[in-house]
Amino acid sequence: MAERRSSGSRPASADVSSFPDAANEVPSGYPLSLCLAAPEPKYLCSHCERVLRTALQTLCGHRYCKACLAWLVRNHKNPVCQSCKEEDPDNVDEEMLLSIEKAFSDAAINKEISELSVHCVVPGCTWTGIMEALEGHQSTCEYTQIPCHAGCGQEVMRKKLAEHLRQECTLSATSTDKDICRFSRIGCSFKGSRKERQEHEKNTLGTHLVLLLQHARQLKGNLDPAGSGADSCFKAAKALNGIFLSLQLPPALDVNSFPGLPLYEGESSWQALLRGRVVPLLDSKLRVFENIVSVLSKEMDASRQKIAAFRGQRGLDQDTIRGLELKIADLQRCLAQKEVALSRLQQKLLLSAEATYNGIFLWKITDVHQKCYEAVSGKVCSLQSPAFYTARYGYKLCMRLYLNGEGRGKGTHMSLFLVLLRGEYDTLLQWPFAYKITFVLLDQNNGDHLTNTFLTDPSSASSQRPVTDMNEASGCARFLSLAKLQSLKYTYLKDGTLFLKCIAESSL
Repeated sequence: MAERRSSGSRPASADVSSFPDAANEVPSGYPLSLCLAAPEPKYLCSHCERVLRTALQTLCGHRYCKACLAWLVRNHKNPVCQSCKEEDPDNVDEEMLLSIEKAFSDAAINKEISELSVHCVVPGCTWTGIMEALEGHQSTCEYTQIPCHAGCGQEVMRKKLAEHLRQECTLSATSTDKDICRFSRIGCSFKGSRKERQEHEKNTLGTHLVLLLQHARQLKGNLDPAGSGADSCFKAAKALNGIFLSLQLPPALDVNSFPGLPLYEGESSWQALLRGRVVPLLDSKLRVFENIVSVLSKEMDASRQKIAAFRGQRGLDQDTIRGLELKIADLQRCLAQKEVALSRLQQKLLLSAEATYNGIFLWKITDVHQKCYEAVSGKVCSLQSPAFYTARYGYKLCMRLYLNGEGRGKGTHMSLFLVLLRGEYDTLLQWPFAYKITFVLLDQNNGDHLTNTFLTDPSSASSQRPVTDMNEASGCARFLSLAKLQSLKYTYLKDGTLFLKCIAESSL
């Protein structure tokens, strides 16, 4: 794969022992040279084109190292995914814009990468394993160059450190029997055990400083930049610098504490030494702290931005929830309407199943005693039969019964009427409605039925084509007296049930 580098990106030969994080100026993933076999393209970062380290997947579907994505977002305004741009240079949409907040951790890819077979690239080391164990190995690799623990400034292999400290290091020279003072080369003659030597160096700080200053003045007097002794003097000065840096200076030093300390050009040598060595060291530490403060400040700014983004996302989520609640309410209303429509269809289906199409309809009325009580109390004044038709495509009719009477029969008689309903085929029928209507109240014992016949009045509004759901009723206000209904002589009412029949015959 061709290597694509953005401005300031790290080359492929970067130090494999360093693993960057989101705060690095030039982030990158794991070097390709770590892998025993060429990694698949899905394991490569879209920015540094190395093996992904802490993989994040963006909205467009491409993957980046966490540090690379953070660096791109931090150092570019409205950064665009380069992979998307290469695939479609003429199209830039919102999904191509890179954002830490909208990226998500690709746990599957991270797991696969942690199981890749890798090897140590430090010369001489033959270690192999999986990516997950690499960092642990690098912290213990015997072939890695590390700085001397004693502070002499040299770098040695980890496995040769002990030998270096015993034989080569100028700051940790020891003998088999006694430890000599580290300031022996400038005149201190102390010898003793390691514990005695440490106690000696701690308690004779002033004397060692005097020896250091005297030796420094001697070196200055002997230094000849043009002569052959310049190199040796430089090496000696470097060794003195290492010894001085190893001193554990007390927090406050007073020149008067060392009465034998020589002066140089009107300034105490101790003050000159502090100015030449300690002050630069403190300046260096100060710069380190300033860098730490700067990094923390950037982290705080990033945290504030994340908090603001979270708050914004929370607002969007709340808007989404409110929108979903409104949709649910609409769906509930729609569901209620559908249930009402379904109920009407079921009722219509039931009525259609009960309908007849020959002009004859037998109506069975149950619980008559209860319905009579409701009629007398005014709760339910009338009952209406299911619809029936004079023919398959004929007039649509129904009966209406008043158990406590209506009009002239109110309170004394049972009233029965015919009602003309608005039908589906009214436009094809002849108007006004001219039919002979026969009402029959069936006797359920001896066949002594009650019959009442009448002709519809063509001039009446009840016989005209309906313009509403139903016309005015017409029929018999005094169809049957209530006394006769309750009489034991007749069995019109049996077990609380009545049977009424209507016969509609054309009179034309």
